[in-house]
Parts: sequence; structure tokens; C-alpha cells
Amino acid sequence: MRLIFTLLLLSANFFCAQKQLTDSLKRFGYAELKKKFNDYDENGKIQESKIIAKYYLQKAKLERNNLQMAEGYILVHFNEDFPQAMKYIDSVFIVTKNAEESTYEAIAYRMKGNLYYKNDNLKAALDNYIISLKHAQKQKDQKLIAYANLNIAYINSHIGRNVEAAKMFRHYYDSKELSESEHNQTRINLINCYIESDHLDSVNVLIKEGLDYSAKSHNKYSVNQYLYLSGFSYLKQKKYEEAIKEFSKSYDYFSSIEDNNANYVLYSLGKSYEGLNDKKKTVEYFTKLDTNVEKTNITFPDLRDVYTFLIDYYKENNDTQKQLYYIDRFLKVDKKLDEQFKYLSTELPKKYDTPNLLREKENIINDLNNNKTGLYASISVLILILILFIYLYYKSKKTEKEYRKIAQDLIHSIEKKHMESSENQKHEIVREEILPQIEEEEEEMEEAEEIEEILVEMKDRSGNSLSEDVTKSILKDLNTFESKGHFLKKGITLASLAKTIKTNTAYLSEVINTQQGKNFTTYLNDLRIDYVSERLLEDKKLRSYKLPAIADELGYNNVQAFSAAFKKKTGTTPSIYIKEIENAIAS
Repeated sequence: MRLIFTLLLLSANFFCAQKQLTDSLKRFGYAELKKKFNDYDENGKIQESKIIAKYYLQKAKLERNNLQMAEGYILVHFNEDFPQAMKYIDSVFIVTKNAEESTYEAIAYRMKGNLYYKNDNLKAALDNYIISLKHAQKQKDQKLIAYANLNIAYINSHIGRNVEAAKMFRHYYDSKELSESEHNQTRINLINCYIESDHLDSVNVLIKEGLDYSAKSHNKYSVNQYLYLSGFSYLKQKKYEEAIKEFSKSYDYFSSIEDNNANYVLYSLGKSYEGLNDKKKTVEYFTKLDTNVEKTNITFPDLRDVYTFLIDYYKENNDTQKQLYYIDRFLKVDKKLDEQFKYLSTELPKKYDTPNLLREKENIINDLNNNKTGLYASISVLILILILFIYLYYKSKKTEKEYRKIAQDLIHSIEKKHMESSENQKHEIVREEILPQIEEEEEEMEEAEEIEEILVEMKDRSGNSLSEDVTKSILKDLNTFESKGHFLKKGITLASLAKTIKTNTAYLSEVINTQQGKNFTTYLNDLRIDYVSERLLEDKKLRSYKLPAIADELGYNNVQAFSAAFKKKTGTTPSIYIKEIENAIAS
């Protein structure tokens, strides 16, 4: 009974406070109400900001002021769930349909873009930002143009085009078109781009400026954004202990308000502990991150690293159940990210970069209208750029087609080899059943003849040779090295292999060169690439791995070395080869 009374009392106090706040708003005009809304909203006082927004809209409806009704709908949409918020934005279009003030189309499309972005629908977000930009340009409203450009820059940053995004953020950060809070948010985005692109020179200065501003404005949310960026900077510099301290502070705040930034902090905490080689802590944070992502279905590109790590971790610990679970999670998230990336990387240049280039071309033509030499030079440059773009595009398509054909031929050759091997195995079984002793004798003779041929060939090539016993011993050890897959181990060198088989590097090098007609490095790479070519064709699970994980399994220190070796050996790339295998299976 005491609990019920307490709850009723709290409820009464809340509505009493709400009524007091509503009553106090009656003496304010629209501009003052909007300022109060922004103050409450930026400081995380959601309930108070919602009361002000609803009062603003009610006041506009009573006064039948369509433009202020549009402003009211914009304010109330900020703290509503996606369907309700979208209805409020649609209401903006309705109430401003016949208004002389036509900037609301640009505003409303931008708000719709923000809603889609917040709900991880980046395709729809980009499309609405582009429409917003077109309306803003039509009205020649520089502030709305700035807003749309900044939103598009944020999408550029999201898909990894941080250099392009940083240019736009820097431009508006240095301009005077934004309010203090907008200027602050632009600074945050600029710092993030600088850190992502490893331009750390001016990051500390910008973070200090941001923290000073946030402290003066009492903006806790902004303070914790800068704490996160400070930790991110430390992480890039591999100062993992310092990074963890900053991330822990910001995570406490963002998780307490259930803000999506908490997921970015969880990822960064996991990467920091990974840097410290603390796998248990890394798994703890990555697992928590996956739980959040599964609830919200809001993704970001770095999640691929999360699932790759978890898959490898549970593979090492022989936990097949969890390994399969995270492979499934990886495939779902990767599919969504891949779809978004393909769309955005295609549509951004087509709908945004190219129109901007054409607009720049028009400006150049207008500026140099009285200077024919300059005009012709500018047009020539643009035409050359266009021709170069077309040339590079068709060249890349032609190269891709050639790589695909090579990959298809490689698949067919391996399949044919498997079929022939299968037939040979059948014949061998028959022979084993009927003439086991004869076969054994034949094998010994063949082996002897083969070694004899190699020795003769070695003599022909080099003019001198090792002793027959030494050569036979090395060939036998190399056969074991190949058959048992020891070539997949990391750090293999000519010296280490010579030591393992108890010979010297000169003897081993001579045998490999004379037998295989290649040096040790090429011999090792060819073994690995032949192996993975067949494994990828047979093993669906291996095909689901990212290239760095495949490279690691083959004993390469980095994915670049693997890709170069694969292309040198096969004439195509690993990614295209895998894609062609999937296409062949699907068809």
C-alpha cells in the first residue's frame, strides 16, 4: 500500500510540475519558446523539451499560423519514435503546401533524411538529403544548403570517405553560417574524420576547444562526445590504457541515456583491449555490442572486425556452437552493410559529386565568360577529366571481365582435376584389390625412375649435382612438407625449412631450383595458392571469411601479400575468384 501511495504521489508531482511549466510558457513568443526547447533538448531534458514542443504546436494551431504550425511539427517530431515522427514531418508538407515561404520543403526533406539515418536506412537518408539540397539551391538559401551538404558529408564519413567529408566539414567550420551549437557539432564531425584518416596534428587543439565550449554551455552530451574522440585519438596512437580511461567515462554516460553512441564506444573499448592482447575483455565488449546491434538492427562498417574477431576466438577455443552463431550474425550484418555501401558508393558520385562538378563547370564558364582562352582551357580540362573517367571506368570493367574469365577457367580446371583424380582413385582401388604386390613394386620403380630423372635433369641444368643420397633425402622431406601442409605455417624461410629437414640452405635451394624451376619464395607461394584455390572451391565456411582471415590461415602476415601472391599465381584476384565460385554454385 505504501508503494502505491508513493507512485501516486510521484505521478501527481510530475503532472503538477508539467502544469507549472506549461503555465510559465504562456508569456513567451515563438522565438523564445524555440530557444528554450533547444536548451532543454541539448542538455538531455527530454520531458521538458517535449512539453515545450507540444505547447508550441498547440499555440500555432489556436492562432491558425501555418508557418509556426510547421515549426511546431518539426519540434515535436524530435523525441518521437520513427512512425510518429514521420507523420509529423508529413504534416509539415501539408500545412506549408500553399505558403509563400517555400524553404520548408528543403527543411522537411532534410528532417526525413535525419530520421532515416537515425534508423540506419542510409539509402533513403541520402535520397532525401539530395532532394533537400536541390530545394535549398533553388531557393538560394545558403544556410539550408550548408545543412544538406553537412548531412551528405556525414554519410561520406560513415562509408569511409573521410578525406572528402573532412573538406566539407572544414569549409563550414571556418565559415560563419552556423550557430554555436551547429558549429560545435561540425567540429565533432571534423575531428572524427581527421582521426579516421590519421591526420592527428590538429586534433588535440580542436578537442580542447570543444571541451571548453561544452563546459561553458553545460552540455553533458557534448562533453562525452569529446571524451570519446579523445579516447579514439589515443586508440589510433596505440596508447591503449589512456584510450580505455576516456572510453569508460563516455560509455557510462551514453549507456545511461540509451544513446546509440554507446555502441561506438563499446567497439572502441574492445579494440583497445585487443591492442593490449586481452582477449577476454575484448570478447566481453564485442559480445555486449552484438547484443545491442541485434536489438536495434543499427549497424556500422567496423562491425565486420567485431564478428571476425569473435569467430576466430571461438574457433581457437573449439566452441563450435558460438562460432557458428557469430558466423550467422556476421553474414546478416555484412549483407546489410554491403547493400548500403554499394548503393551509397554508386549514388553519391552520381547524385552528388557529379552535379557539384557540373555546377562548378557552369560557374567557371560564367566567371570566364569574357576570357575565351580561360574558358576554352577550363572546358578542355573538364572534357579531359570526363574522358579520363570514362577510360578508367571501361578499363576497370574490361579488367574485371578478364579476371572473372580467368577465375572461371581456374574453377573449371580444378573441377576437372578432381574428376580425373576421382577416376584415378577408382582404378587404384581395383589395382590394390587385384595386384597389391605388383603395384608396390611399380611404385618403387616409378619413384626411383622419377628421382633418377630429376638427378639427370639437375645435372643437365647445373653441370654438377649433389650426391644421389642427399638429393633423395631432401626430395623425400619436401614431399612430407607438402603432403602434411607444413607450408601453411607462419614465418617459414629457406633457412628455417633447411634447419627442420637437417640440411643446409645451399643444398635445399639447389634441389628446389632444379626440381621446380623456381626459387624458394615462389615455391612456397605456389603451394599456398594451389591449396587455397581448392579449399575455397570446396569449403563454404572459408568463403565466408574476410580476406585478412583467409590470409592468416595461409600463413601470410598481411592481406596485401596474400592478394599479390594469388594474383601472380592465378592471374585474378581472391575476391573475384570467391565471387565466381558463389555464382557457379548459385547457377
